[in-house]
Amino acid sequence: MRLLAVFAISFLIISCNNKTPDVSGIKINLTTERFEKNLFDTTSTTLSEYLQKLESGNSGFTQTYIDTILGLDPRWPADSIAPIVNNFIKSYRQVYDASEKKFSNFISYENEIKRGLQFVKYYFPSYKFPEKIITYIGPADGVGDALTTNAFLIGLHHHLGKDFPLYKSEEVQNYYPEYISRRFEPEYISVNSMKNVITDIYPERNDDKTLVNQMIEKGKYLYVLSKFLPEKEEYLLIGYTKNQLKDCYENEAVIWDLFVKNELLQIRDKNITKNYIDEGPKTQELGESSPGNIGSFCGWQIVKKYMQKNDKLSLSKLFSTDPETIFQEAKYKP
Repeated sequence: MRLLAVFAISFLIISCNNKTPDVSGIKINLTTERFEKNLFDTTSTTLSEYLQKLESGNSGFTQTYIDTILGLDPRWPADSIAPIVNNFIKSYRQVYDASEKKFSNFISYENEIKRGLQFVKYYFPSYKFPEKIITYIGPADGVGDALTTNAFLIGLHHHLGKDFPLYKSEEVQNYYPEYISRRFEPEYISVNSMKNVITDIYPERNDDKTLVNQMIEKGKYLYVLSKFLPEKEEYLLIGYTKNQLKDCYENEAVIWDLFVKNELLQIRDKNITKNYIDEGPKTQELGESSPGNIGSFCGWQIVKKYMQKNDKLSLSKLFSTDPETIFQEAKYKP
């Protein structure tokens, strides 16, 4: 099972103005498999045999789980893997119990993903996405949500609420510091799923670009994400707190001045650009309460401005439009 396999997409011209289209008639086939319920089942007497049983019933995810999620060597025999899996089950029993309480019924989250996929199908009718969701419990310092050729993988261990005690441990904080782990909330399930779809449609490009062009590329993703999840509040889409996004809008001109007055827009040095488009606890120049990744916020506003002027442009054409063209034509000046 390959992670994030790229599918062919159609470049049909579809209007993407500010009016939310009616997608209620678009049928989406999607089912949910609760893998963690089977894995943590205590009725099995021989775990190695039970793993083989699971493998035969879930389109190969058991092997992906063992190899990719737990990071075990696929060349190891089952009788060597089983004790390690068993130890994981014992040590994560409380995590599983917490997920059982919070996600006793997963239908609302399945429906959110379905709703997002209706918009995906509306804007990209030829895009082929999986028809299955697989929920699972993995190491808290490991993989969370992902997209495979066969399924949307939802790591429930990353959605138990930002105050879940495990997230405060040093082990997890080393991988997911507070500015990231505060997003380990249930409402990010659909957000992460749609982000993975967008990256599948339009893989991120790491070629050498100026900072402003990188900002606009990030802005494209956020703009499309807002079209796939039009009912979601913007702060969830960008990963800020509600107050951080409110402050960004109230100080939009100040933020833009940071880039203009310090002549940062045309910089290509990754040691500098990463301070503005990568995840981080804050933007140093804007103070302790500011969010990191502030360049993506500006890039998003630039793309919004551009699309206001080009409201008949399809999302696929937006993706293929050169960011410098977007920057020049948007004439963004908050």
